[in-house]
Amino acid sequence: MPATTQIFCASTPHGVATLVAAIESGCFAAAGRRLLLLCDVSAVPEAAPAPGGTPVAASPPARFDRVLSWNDAVRPFHPAGWTPRADDVPLLERHLRLLWGLGGDRVELVLESPDAPWTLAVAQVFTGAPLHVHVGGPAVYGPTRGKLDPLIGTRVRQVLHLDLVPGLAPMLLTEFGVPARVVPTDAYRRAVRELAASRPALPALPDNAALLVGQSLSALGVHPAEGGEEDELHVRMLRGAAERGHRTAVFAPHPGSEVRHGRALRAEAERLGVGLTVLDTPVPAEVLFETSRPALVVGCSSTALFTASACYGLPVARVGTGRLLERLTPYQHGHRVPAVLADVLLPGLEGGDDGPAPLPADELNDLVTALGFTMQPQVHPSLRPAAERYLARNFGPRAQRWFRRKRLTSLGLPGGIPGRLAFLPRNATARRMARRARALGKAVRG
Repeated sequence: MPATTQIFCASTPHGVATLVAAIESGCFAAAGRRLLLLCDVSAVPEAAPAPGGTPVAASPPARFDRVLSWNDAVRPFHPAGWTPRADDVPLLERHLRLLWGLGGDRVELVLESPDAPWTLAVAQVFTGAPLHVHVGGPAVYGPTRGKLDPLIGTRVRQVLHLDLVPGLAPMLLTEFGVPARVVPTDAYRRAVRELAASRPALPALPDNAALLVGQSLSALGVHPAEGGEEDELHVRMLRGAAERGHRTAVFAPHPGSEVRHGRALRAEAERLGVGLTVLDTPVPAEVLFETSRPALVVGCSSTALFTASACYGLPVARVGTGRLLERLTPYQHGHRVPAVLADVLLPGLEGGDDGPAPLPADELNDLVTALGFTMQPQVHPSLRPAAERYLARNFGPRAQRWFRRKRLTSLGLPGGIPGRLAFLPRNATARRMARRARALGKAVRG
């Protein structure tokens, strides 16, 4: 029987830490070799350090026999948008087996996501290889993006995830009956400490500071380049922390963000009299949790907010989730569930925050079930009755932050516009009469 080589795929240090924790917790069978396959999916990976030059690659965790680069393997194609043609798969598998010295080994894959282009490409090249999926963020609680090819989905043995929302059941890959398995928090924290030890020395960070976790709106499809909306979001984080009484702050830019300089933040910090440290190089937020223990972690809907709260017991606060949910397109965007969970579970930062109070735990599964159906009704048609029950009981100003009326209308769900009235938004006469009615109302109130 041929030897087994396990290939572990990751595109972030957080993903590597999750993998190390899963290995340490016995989530995988024994193997002859374990290889770590890194991928840089940023918009311009050529401008970033080569995977072989990253701290993880330079000093890999001892569980891996070798570190590989997917970027190098598929160059000149961009790994975030390339998948192989079916006719090329046999040739590509032979090429990669030769390039990576796999020989005739039985290959087992551990994918970072079942539906990202680069991990799909790896799974397609090694046809028939058993698959595992690891998810380090709250996206595991949402549905699979679109209809996954059964030739991929039926090969997945387990979904590994951190227990970021205790009591909430993951929905990812449930259409294939894939079981979910929690990666223990203690093992994850040990892996982060190991990762922190392998990095260059961090600058001295102030004690008891507020940590501002950058959010890459452009990576989410919300492009703020002209209006500076990403800068504005980060300034709101700083201003809210100052209102909470924090006189020092650390800004950790998102690794995939184009907003790197922090100029607007520095100007606002000077105006507010707040001491600000801007990290010039990307540092995983979890490493900072281990090394500096911030007094407050502030963000929008970043995974770091959930790991800070669930894994480290740190106080957290969110800002900007309402606006993000309004702008996030398409409706079935993979970040919608994390954004809703942040909006539902985490306290607002600003004094005038209009977000809802945290949702009781017994209602959370019902909310996510309804949300999952509205996002992927073709993947989860059996969830319609549950979605109808939830929306019939709960649709109102609070739920309107999470569900778009247009989407509910198209699916015929409670909260949508009744079918017999659906023509009104497209009717010019009706719109004209509505404008006159609003103008008359304002005149009477005036």
